[in-house]
This record gives sequence, structure tokens and C-alpha cells, in this order.
Amino acid sequence: MRDEPLLRWQWRGYGRNHQHPRNLLLHIVAVPMFMAGTVLCAYGILRLSLPAVALGLVCMGMSLALQGRGHRLEANAPEPFAGPADIAGRIFAEQWITFPRYVLSGQWWRALAGECGTRVTSGDCADCADCADCAETGQR
Repeated sequence: MRDEPLLRWQWRGYGRNHQHPRNLLLHIVAVPMFMAGTVLCAYGILRLSLPAVALGLVCMGMSLALQGRGHRLEANAPEPFAGPADIAGRIFAEQWITFPRYVLSGQWWRALAGECGTRVTSGDCADCADCADCAETGQR
């Protein structure tokens, strides 16, 4: 069980769990797909359109499958889910808040470029004290 709010917890470990270049590239495609699927699903519900809901769910499912494939490439596995509410909360928070923040902050690009020389594979960024951004977020 986390002892801090979801968004803070998710942001604190995000760089550590998103370092592999293929995972980063899969996320940059899959997260917008999830967002489009969510919007399409909501539209379908509001308009009572079963095809729109179905297509939205397919987009969301494909997006999660791609991201899951990307996470298997990472040296640091994501924390296990604590139950259905945790699954929903973490997925929607990552897709709609944490990943967009990661991209807009420039950290996605820094991670893809492998800034600071080498990537952290142990989950410990203590050796990266010379880079304030890396030391603060665990990114390397």
C-alpha cells in the first residue's frame, strides 16, 4: 500500500520505469491511442452508439497491450496492482496526467536521448547527483 498520493507516487518512480528506448517509443504512440479510445468510448456512451463504444474499448485495449509489451523491456518492472480500483486509478492517471507531464516536461526526450551518459538499470540513481533533474526524478 502506498503512503503517498497516487500522482506523487507515480511521478516519483516514472523515470525509473520508463528508460528503454522502445518502451518510450511505444508509449508515445500508445498513450494518445488510449486517450482517443477513452474519448471515443465516452462519445459512444453519450450518443448510445455501440460501434463507437466498441472501437473505443479496442483502442484502449490495444494501447494497454502495447504499453505492457514495452514495460517488459524495462530493467525495473512496474509495481504490482493492489486491486481493481488501483488498476483503474493508476492506468487513467498515467494515461491522462503522468505521461503527458513526462512528455511536456522534456523528460521523455531526455530519457530517449539517454542524457547523463548511461541509463540506470538498477533503479538507483544515486550516481547521477551531478544532474539535478536526474537526481530529483530518478531519470538517467
